[in-house]
Amino acid sequence: MAELLPLKAWRYADELGEQLEKLIAPLFDVVTSKQRELLYQNPLNSIHLSVPQGEEGHLSAQKLVAQWKSKGILVQDDVPSIYVYFQFFRLPGEKEERCRKGFIAQIKATDWDEKVILRHENTIVSAVNDRVDLLRATEIQVSPTHGLYEDLAQVLEPWMDKAMEQPLYELEDYQGVREVLARIIDPSIIRFFLKTLSSKKVILADGHHRLEAAIAYRKERSEVRGSSSWTASDYHLMYFTNVVGNHLEILPTHRLYYGEGLEKEVFFKAIEEWFEIRPLGDSAELSNYSFQRKHSFGLLWEDSAYVIKFRQDKMNLVAPSSPEVVRQLDLVLLHDVVFGKLLGLSPDQQRTTQALAFERNFSRCVQEVQAGNARFAIITREIQLSQVIEVCNSGQVMPQKSTYFYPKALGGMLFATVNQEEFDYDYAQYFS
Repeated sequence: MAELLPLKAWRYADELGEQLEKLIAPLFDVVTSKQRELLYQNPLNSIHLSVPQGEEGHLSAQKLVAQWKSKGILVQDDVPSIYVYFQFFRLPGEKEERCRKGFIAQIKATDWDEKVILRHENTIVSAVNDRVDLLRATEIQVSPTHGLYEDLAQVLEPWMDKAMEQPLYELEDYQGVREVLARIIDPSIIRFFLKTLSSKKVILADGHHRLEAAIAYRKERSEVRGSSSWTASDYHLMYFTNVVGNHLEILPTHRLYYGEGLEKEVFFKAIEEWFEIRPLGDSAELSNYSFQRKHSFGLLWEDSAYVIKFRQDKMNLVAPSSPEVVRQLDLVLLHDVVFGKLLGLSPDQQRTTQALAFERNFSRCVQEVQAGNARFAIITREIQLSQVIEVCNSGQVMPQKSTYFYPKALGGMLFATVNQEEFDYDYAQYFS
């Protein structure tokens, strides 16, 4: 099952701790171009390591990591730790504050077919390759992926709550989320964390590209192993949260289509063969629409908005080679019918084409369509956590960008090394 280790994290020097809100950054695949430009203005922001600028950005990041270490901008903790990580947040319209509790550690980056870490989404090859290049050059991990485990007894929560009595950091991030990080260094408590997770499987909630890159890097380095019992390149930085008694919110991710030469009359005639089309008027009506019916979506075309509801008598034609648990998912149906059958994009093309984009912000979808940049937008509803777990257990995957777990973990609060000299430690004490 899951093989975890504590980590000797690299962190910004203590004197920079009060500036940490200016040094953190969104994850590489959610940061917008405008956010990047603002963050790049701070020469010490972690964005320079996670999304470096230029065609050979990984090489500039490599130099920067070395500089920051030599100048004491980044300092490595002296002993391995479990880093407790709480995120306090509110959803729009809510008054009560929610808290998602978890901890950050290292996990062995096992192959998908070993079924220790279970994935639920497809990945985009170019994004994986970029992450491998960056990991190879910098030997550092800037942000944790997000893994879920199930512990009905919630045995780790009391230890996490205790650690939070003396936090390392408390800050507000770009999402308006209150982020709090604490540290556990007691070997006996760390041992308990590792033992608890050792009997678990981990469901990957977020970070498929980064974990796939870590798996590729582990294989690449497999022939360069030293005498240590624990190899740095085998391990991957992950944020773990319990699916029991926790606030795990999944937000929808909408689809924008930028393809050319698509006529409205032709497209709507094709859509009507598969969906009932109900005009809503303008986008404001759609923004407040509650998608109660399975397999229903919003459609934005120019200045008009529609609700499209799948004709259930055609269900036997949707992804016929996929298991039922996958076929019934809204996004699988959407990608198979609209982008596959109607627009002629194969699954591989859907993962690589520049014509298909993913957008969580409804208003931005409206702006892109009304400005004529995007031909149309499909507005989706959120997937349920139970569906994610079912797909993971089935061994199948969903289309890319099927889930958006909120809030996202941060980049820059701590860094994990895959450099063997920096990684080496007597980890045996955590297993005795």
